[in-house]
Amino acid sequence: MKVTHHKEYSYFLNRDMEYKIYGYKGKPMLVFPTSCGRFFQYEDSGMIETLSDYINEGKIQIWACDSIDNETFFSDNWNKDDRINKHEQYDKYITQELIPSILSKSKDNNWGSDQKILVSGCSMGAYFSANFFFRHPEYFDTLIALSGVYSANYFFGDYMNDTIYLNSPIHYLRNMKDSYYLNQYRQSKIFICCGQGAYEDEMLYETSLLKDILQDKNIPAWVDFWGQDANHDWCWWQKQIRYYLDFCL
Repeated sequence: MKVTHHKEYSYFLNRDMEYKIYGYKGKPMLVFPTSCGRFFQYEDSGMIETLSDYINEGKIQIWACDSIDNETFFSDNWNKDDRINKHEQYDKYITQELIPSILSKSKDNNWGSDQKILVSGCSMGAYFSANFFFRHPEYFDTLIALSGVYSANYFFGDYMNDTIYLNSPIHYLRNMKDSYYLNQYRQSKIFICCGQGAYEDEMLYETSLLKDILQDKNIPAWVDFWGQDANHDWCWWQKQIRYYLDFCL
């Protein structure tokens, strides 16, 4: 398997940011780590090995990015405005620095064919993948979110300002009327899943809320609730990611 490690300066974050690329061609797939995870977590948790046949056959090419969660959603800083503003800098890093690089490299690796990105993640990574997908649908055409929460309440409680609202999918999707966004969602493939086992209660509740909102907006989505034995753990996410990939490649 072709694997490359990259360390590049981000002008939005004023620091070096790291990521790894797995594979040589195929559908570009951007994956976010779980809470406070690093760019190597997806590999260390067995997900790259789980998807190795898709990667080696040139069906997907994975970009595993870094997080700054310890400065934003999981920061000890009492000032919630500072925390969410820092996340907005991360949003700009992803959308204005990393994603253009993904799209450029992917086009070169796929014989000049323009691509859209499959975005995915587990737990906190599911929140990130859904939030980036719904905020920036111009970059994505597929979402696979596993065991996530989909509101900012989990991180900021009842506190809400305009920027937190823009990072709380359950809130902004409920009020979404813009046909530009709605039409792009409706043309995309959306897979949202969680288990009903250990440590999935909050995820189960918010996945149900998101399902109702998507149905109300006539946005096609495959929303699954796996069984009581399906808990919040990598062994289940490995099974789930393979299951849903077969329906979107």
